Amino acid sequence: MAAIAARLITKLVDVQDKYGEATVVLTGGTVGIGTLRAVADSPAAPAVDWSKVNFWWGDERFVGSADPDRNTKQAFDALLSHIPVAPERVHSPGSSDEFGTPEEAAEDYARRLREAAATEHAADMSDDRPEEPSSLPRIDVVLLGVGPDAHIASLFPEQAGIREKDRTVVGVRNSPKPPPLRISLTLPAINTAAEVWMVVAGEDKAGAVGLALAGANPVQVPASGPRGTSRTLWLIDENAASRVPQQLVRKDAAGA
Repeated sequence: MAAIAARLITKLVDVQDKYGEATVVLTGGTVGIGTLRAVADSPAAPAVDWSKVNFWWGDERFVGSADPDRNTKQAFDALLSHIPVAPERVHSPGSSDEFGTPEEAAEDYARRLREAAATEHAADMSDDRPEEPSSLPRIDVVLLGVGPDAHIASLFPEQAGIREKDRTVVGVRNSPKPPPLRISLTLPAINTAAEVWMVVAGEDKAGAVGLALAGANPVQVPASGPRGTSRTLWLIDENAASRVPQQLVRKDAAGA
């Protein structure tokens, strides 16, 4: 987690040097939240201008806003409450306090993503500016965990969400992992990001990692589907990598 945190800080600094701001999509889970805690604890954290980082989430549990299961609440506790974030740049998905169904919350989240993309498009004075705004803002990094069943975000094997081709955000019902109601970015939305980072630890994830890196069908193995437009990184520990051919594994200086 410390190695991933160091890499993330460096990446955000580099992106801000290029664009003036950076956009990251956060994930929950042990490694995702632990990485955020490691960012908060890092002596290098002040190198990032946190007031110019846009925060979104890959998925969220459709529960009350104060529920400890909320990815957003855990992220605030781990990182966002410890750094000088700009509140208007923190885009928390809707909760069951605000919306009656996960589909309504998903529609609202998709709307806010479109609005952010339109604002970004209006501010773009470059020669290669597209004629029309995208449905998504520029995303620099997406962090994704992987479940033992190979799910990513709240896209589960064989369910409707992982099959979605057109929408950017979906409501999820009957999640095999509680709570049953969620909202999630879709795979096409995730794959607009410049970089996708798969952050995984633990022997219980080894089978899912092995299948994903073997090129399994994303409908059965959602973790095989994410692809960043610039690159896709698998940042995994030795236990999670235990079923990956060794020639595909490269350790960094921190052993990650």
